[in-house]
Amino acid sequence: MSPEAFDVVDLIRTKRDGGVLATPEIDWLVDAYTRGYVADEQMSAMTMAIFLNGMERREIRDLTLAMIASGERLDFSGLSKRTTDKHSTGGVGDKITLPLAPLVASFGVAVPQLSGRGLGHTGGTLDKLESIPGWRATLSNEEFMAQLEDSGAVICAAGSGLAPADGKLYALRDITGTVEAIPLIASSIMSKKIAEGTAALVLDVKFGSGAFMQDPARSRELAETMVALGRDAGVATRALLTNMNVPLGLAIGNANEVRESVEVLAGGGPADVRELTVALAREMLELAGVADADVEGALDDGRAMDAWNTMIRAQGGDPEAALPTPRETHAVLAERDGILVAQAALPFGIAAWRLGAGRARKEDPVVHSAGIDLHKKPGDAVRAGEPLFTLGAEDAARFDRALEALEGAYRIGDEGEPVETGGPLIAGRIG
Repeated sequence: MSPEAFDVVDLIRTKRDGGVLATPEIDWLVDAYTRGYVADEQMSAMTMAIFLNGMERREIRDLTLAMIASGERLDFSGLSKRTTDKHSTGGVGDKITLPLAPLVASFGVAVPQLSGRGLGHTGGTLDKLESIPGWRATLSNEEFMAQLEDSGAVICAAGSGLAPADGKLYALRDITGTVEAIPLIASSIMSKKIAEGTAALVLDVKFGSGAFMQDPARSRELAETMVALGRDAGVATRALLTNMNVPLGLAIGNANEVRESVEVLAGGGPADVRELTVALAREMLELAGVADADVEGALDDGRAMDAWNTMIRAQGGDPEAALPTPRETHAVLAERDGILVAQAALPFGIAAWRLGAGRARKEDPVVHSAGIDLHKKPGDAVRAGEPLFTLGAEDAARFDRALEALEGAYRIGDEGEPVETGGPLIAGRIG
């Protein structure tokens, strides 16, 4: 298609004025932007017009398909196993991919989990795994396919060839205030996931204080949009709506989240992490054709742990090696007896980020040992002088700013006072 097929300013005006873009217009726009013919400032105007006026379902589907067409697609038809994948919209303490991938793989299903790095208060799966000595995120296509066939579970970095239009557009949205537009979020996530080539996909769409999308109704709209996009593309797709008002589990960081994931794989770990891991595994296995799987049994009898050890070793990691621990720690103690009635996720995510567990720019390094260990969760009884949580950092100078972020983020109340959790962990299911 030639660059002169359409005038980008005409397309911007159409969407600015609440109009609808035709399929050929969207195809050309994405192609021309990927090639550099459409400039960043022009695409910035288009993303703002989409943010303000939305898109029809057909437009969102066209945008997703055009972004997929901008790059390569993976093909798993040569594998002897069925494939199933999971995507989370991210949150505070969300380490579910780590125990989930080997758990599902222990049932003979391939899990091609192409993951990313953290930015801001939400941690990245690859950052967490790089806490493990020797583990590497980058695999060749040959290594990737061989590991899927052999052990079933792969968690690695996505190649730049998948939906390159999305990579350009994602960076632009981040600096133009258009990240929250549902058509752009949905097409971004689903273009990558469909290009990955999996046969089945389960989405963990979060809402609440620590979530990307805080409003439950907006989260549901996003989930419904993504499930429809997956099905339109021939991918069996389902979504769970999950609560991120409170941090997930007891560990927020990188190395400490790996430790907690291993506890879950050993049959223990925090109840909420285990509950969500089990729920997502059941959905993934059902879509992959494995009915009535004893998911909890695989956690309790060591099968999932065996799959984890195999996966980590296959990528150069030593699952037996000691994980990094922080040089400096600071415990925050309860000032009175009572019940912990509030623990807001977002401030804890920001505090962990300030301790060094996250990054402000994509090129920043993370401190694998930094983070927060929670000792109490909402509803737990506390006594004066007991530790509520412990901050960990390589530099004690980071503690003050982390504690600033946590002012008003937690509260001890009296027996019988309502506990602020925002409802159950799993609030709904779509598809």
